Amino acid sequence: MKPRRRPLGRTPVQVTELGFGAAGIGNLFTAVGDDRAEQAVTAAWECGVRYFDTAPHYGLGLSERRLGAVLRTLPRGEYTLSTKVGRLLEPAPAGGGDDLADGFAVPATHRRVWDFSAGGVRRSIEDSLRRLGLDRIDVAYLHDPDDHAEQALAEAYPELERLRAEGVLGAIGVGMNQAGMLARFTRETDLDVVLLAGRYSLLDQRGLAELLPLAHRRGVGVVVGGVFNSGLLADPRPGATFDYTAAPAELLARATALKAVCAEHGVPLRAAALRFPFGHPAVASVLVGTRSAEEVRDAAALLDHPVPAALWADLKERGLLPADVPTPARES
Repeated sequence: MKPRRRPLGRTPVQVTELGFGAAGIGNLFTAVGDDRAEQAVTAAWECGVRYFDTAPHYGLGLSERRLGAVLRTLPRGEYTLSTKVGRLLEPAPAGGGDDLADGFAVPATHRRVWDFSAGGVRRSIEDSLRRLGLDRIDVAYLHDPDDHAEQALAEAYPELERLRAEGVLGAIGVGMNQAGMLARFTRETDLDVVLLAGRYSLLDQRGLAELLPLAHRRGVGVVVGGVFNSGLLADPRPGATFDYTAAPAELLARATALKAVCAEHGVPLRAAALRFPFGHPAVASVLVGTRSAEEVRDAAALLDHPVPAALWADLKERGLLPADVPTPARES
């Protein structure tokens, strides 16, 4: 079954339930060859994925270049593309080593410069369009404005509004690894979508305290990233990571218990982790970072795996999910 499409908040922009997160093809942590990256994007398309997310930050522009090279060969009206603003890429001196300190296995040909000014936003969009080789971007997110909230609210967000009014963008939003500031942006602006990473999963429901109900009331779409919490929910074992560091023993024990209950119901833990966010009506899509065709096909198959309502009830009964957390009503 192909991933279903859902509207993004109140906008005409649509996304598939499964989104392609393109950090991996920007050489996140380890290098990926050009051919493998191309095969991953092509496999996503063949699996019915029509939402692709990238950012200048990912591999110092490598992710945008690789993604654009494939998307340029596909019908532009059939997919939704998002990228991000807030970090400009400036040329770095030659011989600068690699970018692994920032998580990407690429040469340090550029350096990132935080810039949430209006001019910085417009330049970022222009630079992204050039790297992508495309004529428009469907969704632009303010990227990680944690330490730049006031400038992002006063300068960057109004510029995104202007770009939306000009038709350069179809929708605008904010993407972060925390729920609190996303709730503030949702309250104080007229954004269309928030990208919440790692804070609405089987292990971490902090997004439910305020952000998701608020987004639903205001008609703001929610895209969820990090449903595997950087690895722990993909493969709970000693040494697994949670939020990119070694998982605490208590969380490892919970993840192991979640896996055991899922197995009793014949459901892979990863399938339940992918399906769980759709229990909340504000959630439109789940982004999965993949770096190979095999990983893409696996994610698509897992999202399509039936998850019985009895599993969610069992997890609540055993105290592995809060009793009041919303869970998907249908089986798949």
